[in-house]
Amino acid sequence: MRPRIGVTTYQRDRQGRPRFHLPSAYVDAVRAAGGAPLLLPPGDPAPARLLDGLDGLVLAGGGDVHPARFEAALHDSSYGMCEERDASEFALLDAALGRQLPTLAICRGAQVLNVLRGGDLIPHLPDHVGEDVAHRVSREAHARHPVRLLPGSRLAALYGRESLEVASWHHQAVGRLGAGLEAVAFAEDGVIEAVELEGAPWLVAVQWHPELEAEPGSGGRRLFDHFVALAQGSRA
Repeated sequence: MRPRIGVTTYQRDRQGRPRFHLPSAYVDAVRAAGGAPLLLPPGDPAPARLLDGLDGLVLAGGGDVHPARFEAALHDSSYGMCEERDASEFALLDAALGRQLPTLAICRGAQVLNVLRGGDLIPHLPDHVGEDVAHRVSREAHARHPVRLLPGSRLAALYGRESLEVASWHHQAVGRLGAGLEAVAFAEDGVIEAVELEGAPWLVAVQWHPELEAEPGSGGRRLFDHFVALAQGSRA
């Protein structure tokens, strides 16, 4: 059987069309790697129970984690915040870590992981590192830039090299690292682009968007293939 992969969705659309939604690239990437995606909208009264019967979890990108989660003030650039989504994803990830469930945390997902572990976020990258590296073109368009992988990291071993170009779409990033986390990828301006959790080879957390480049032979496809293989192995 194909491994069952839960994929978190964006918050409720509050612009006159109430619905849960998710860019289709996440679903397509999971399917292309051999997984069976199941959408997990926020708001369930018992989020951790949603993991029952799942073989893996994808924390999707999206709007900002509310800065109250890491004891910071709102920034003028903050957008897309949703307490319902924050509560759901923090509970899902906490339960997934406890179960050692294969997890792929993408962009916002990597930030959720860092905050859950007691770290914080850089509220707006241009204020912190300038604009020499374009981490996004706009809220509607992604950028591309190179990242450097830490030699000896699990991610460097996965790719078989120490640098790659990625699809980037974020204005926040990991700041102070949470407990047990190690930064294992960096943009040219020093921004952390991926983290690994000590003793957790079943967890992959990247700031970039591998689902946007998941065609055969691409770096994104390699990451999804690896993750779905981990999920398949967890069925044993």
